[in-house]
Amino acid sequence: MKPDDLQPSPGWTLSRRAGRMTSSAIRDLLKITEQPGIISFAGGLPSPLTFPVEAFRAACEKVLREDGRSALQYAASEGYAPLREAVAALLPWKVDPAQVLITTGSQQGLDLVAKVLVDQDSRVLVETPTYLGALQAFAPMEPQVVGIASDDEGVDIADLARRRGDARFLYVLPNFQNPTGRTMTEGRRQALVQTARELALPLVEDNPYGDLWFDAPPPAPLAARYPQGTIYLGSFSKVLAPGLRLGYLVAPPAVASKLVLAKQAADLHSPSFNQRLVAEVLRDGFLERHVPTIRTLYRDQRDAMLEALAREMHGLDLRWNAPAGGMFLWARLPAGIDAARLLPRAVARGVAFVPGAAFYAGEADARTLRLSFVTASREQIAAGIAALAATIRENPRP
Repeated sequence: MKPDDLQPSPGWTLSRRAGRMTSSAIRDLLKITEQPGIISFAGGLPSPLTFPVEAFRAACEKVLREDGRSALQYAASEGYAPLREAVAALLPWKVDPAQVLITTGSQQGLDLVAKVLVDQDSRVLVETPTYLGALQAFAPMEPQVVGIASDDEGVDIADLARRRGDARFLYVLPNFQNPTGRTMTEGRRQALVQTARELALPLVEDNPYGDLWFDAPPPAPLAARYPQGTIYLGSFSKVLAPGLRLGYLVAPPAVASKLVLAKQAADLHSPSFNQRLVAEVLRDGFLERHVPTIRTLYRDQRDAMLEALAREMHGLDLRWNAPAGGMFLWARLPAGIDAARLLPRAVARGVAFVPGAAFYAGEADARTLRLSFVTASREQIAAGIAALAATIRENPRP
């Protein structure tokens, strides 16, 4: 790069929307965790041990041999028809494949929802805390994002009714939520759907982790109970591989066509080749054989982290939950300790986590943090939790 290339160039004026774009605290943290010797509980990355490499190698050969030219060509914005049909068949309620839109990861689904449903100063409701990537996707549309009180069972229904206002939708992750790992109970789901109907409040249900249950599947999706009022987001990243960048959304007909138009403007269509690969891999019930191996691995890693926390945090006022699935565990530090300020000290001891404050739409709890247990071995989990405990013990209190 020439020196002149580093100088500001006159004439560039950024939009107000660009000014609202923020960097992901998690993505920034991943740069730190790439340092040699760091045990990372920070990233929301699935374990690469779960990627079905051989299944995709065979699918690549077959797709290129039998349908190579079409696989490498432009395609319909809605997605590859056999894949849309496969998605509809996988869902536990009756879905017309015409309602399925294949997206470039479920993150794109959030972006499309924001573009279609959110105007400047629109009211958008979210759980407390909520997925950071959703806050990032909504922010450029300049909404008023309102956090709804939540507990271990999910959204507080009374607070939702009080704060509904003229909100465009409520965004929720009912299953093994990112960041907390909590799961909305059956009773709370029933109450939420009943309240949403009464308030004429649309729901956006994000479910990237629902298949990753450990002992029992979670209750039925909100979309299965309220299909005409729910946009449902799913992903192949956690059950196959994130590098494919494939997800999907299921939308009521009233908004589905507009979401397709937004998709056309964004990227024309998700990669044709990748869609055909996934459709091929999904044949003959592959997920029914493959996903249980992921559950077994992640359950073992969760148990290792729970055991390490119980062993190493003895005598410390650290609180944590025991998620029934997914990839994350949520913890709260002793009084007077800020997770963001603790992080550099933890990294110096060779362990990283995500401070919880980034996941709040409103006032944040600075004592919270997220731990991911799925990319570390049992030995690394034991060593990392021991290092975290030592960091907490040495942390000066105010």
